[in-house]
Order: sequence, then C-alpha cells, then structure tokens
Amino acid sequence: MKEDELSQRLNLEVETMSVNKLTETGNLAISMGLIAGHGFHGGKYEILRNGEVILLPVNEAETYLEQLIKTATEEA
Repeated sequence: MKEDELSQRLNLEVETMSVNKLTETGNLAISMGLIAGHGFHGGKYEILRNGEVILLPVNEAETYLEQLIKTATEEA
C-alpha cells in the first residue's frame, strides 16, 4: 500500500471515530432531555434545542454538547 493511500485511510478512520463520538454525545444529550435532535445538515452539525436550530462546525458542536452535558450533570 502506498504511503498516500495509507495516510488517506488513517485520516478517514480518525474522522469516522470523531463522528461516532459526536453522535454518541448527541444521543446522550437527547437521553438527558437536553436537546431534541442532532445530525449533519448542509456541511455543519445541527442541534435542535428549545425550539431553535443551532448550526455549528463539527468540533464546535462536540464542545457545545459536552459543555451542555457537563453543566446539566453539575446542576443535578
């Protein structure tokens, strides 16, 4: 396997792991009643919360969801 192919494959696996983590974090936020839904939309990550649509880049969406969960956990 060529080095370029190996690098592309590795990048794809890392990206897939990141998306899986984001999906799991979003699902946890749903189960906690913090958001109504989440998913990709128009190249960004869409979060449905309090009747609003929040569109964020993937890395910001993950941070947003993690902070939302952390805040809710600390308040409980």
